[in-house]
Amino acid sequence: MTNDSWKLTRRFDFRGQQVAYDIVGDGPPLVMVHGTPFSSYVWRRIARELARDYTIHLYDLLGYGQSEKREGQDVSLGVQNGLLAALLQHWGLTAPFMLAHDFGGATALRAHLLDGCDYRKLLLVDPVALRPWGSPFVQHVRHHEAAFAGVPDYLQRAILRAYIRGAVSREMTDAELEPYLAPWLGEAGQPAFYRQIAQMDMRFTDEVEPHYGAVRCPTMLLWGQEDEWIPVERGRQLSRLLPECDYWEVPSAGHLMQEDAPESIVAAALSFFR
Repeated sequence: MTNDSWKLTRRFDFRGQQVAYDIVGDGPPLVMVHGTPFSSYVWRRIARELARDYTIHLYDLLGYGQSEKREGQDVSLGVQNGLLAALLQHWGLTAPFMLAHDFGGATALRAHLLDGCDYRKLLLVDPVALRPWGSPFVQHVRHHEAAFAGVPDYLQRAILRAYIRGAVSREMTDAELEPYLAPWLGEAGQPAFYRQIAQMDMRFTDEVEPHYGAVRCPTMLLWGQEDEWIPVERGRQLSRLLPECDYWEVPSAGHLMQEDAPESIVAAALSFFR
């Protein structure tokens, strides 16, 4: 898999829906879970480096990336933890290392606390974990999903570029952004983008927030100091709730640390997972 041609080669049937995944590298198992509105593409640089020491299992959340998208689909946080639990069983993993970002962080925490999934160690990057979350744009889309789902392609591209650029501290060119836009364009992709936003609901993090002190494995928390989606103060708060938590703040990194400082994630993983 290269940066220009990110293709997940395997499929898993989850409740009659196809989930795209891949397994690369050699060594102890390490699972990577992306967030919203992203895909496994965010892990491309990090996976390439860590695959030298670990067997990387990565996938696209249901309704994201190369996984199936369809009308009426439940792609909320309320279903993603069940998918992760099913994948871990399918892969035969009982306690892998776990690396999760944004909604992936919420998914990993929910699978751990609600589905009994165990991790050897859990590394979280700017996770969605504490209320309040969801920008004014998210709140607006939740009330006008159908209207947004029908906007012209040029407007959809402009919305996506502006939205995703807000997650990154550095300047990203249109060419660099294109792989982030592609899954959310076209007849299936565009409505899927607004579907996942419309289904965002804080009750799914409220459900597990009181239980963060019961996390059963060592944790590390990375937070971008320039995160404009979830302020760094939220990271400091979460670090106090998680037991055995190492907390690092990464200078000059926004919410999408995989673009701003991938080397920091690699360094943290190599140090923490060893």
